Amino acid sequence: MAASHADILAELTEIIHAVLGDFATDAPITMDTAFRDELGMESIDVVSLAGRLQARYGNTVNFAHFVAKLDLETVGELRVGQLVEHIAHSLDAAESGRDTPAEASPTVVEAVRS
Repeated sequence: MAASHADILAELTEIIHAVLGDFATDAPITMDTAFRDELGMESIDVVSLAGRLQARYGNTVNFAHFVAKLDLETVGELRVGQLVEHIAHSLDAAESGRDTPAEASPTVVEAVRS
């Protein structure tokens, strides 16, 4: 059974709070929350987020591949809902046995090293 967007958002919110630690905002994180402008995430935080997503979902959810498909402006304006959609799509594809982009993409660690 595929995870709901609400379940994914709740789990992603926990991951974001773990990444940001003491710098996490008290404001609720919604689908419209911007990673950079509202959460204040820096590039190092995004790398940490990517690592935590890989630890949680393995190669099923490939954050590096997701970001690589976006232009620079879109990456800067990335919203939580866009990542929730990507996670949901990746999980659905894995559950249905369809190929996911993660299978043909480098892992987060490989992408960061290059």
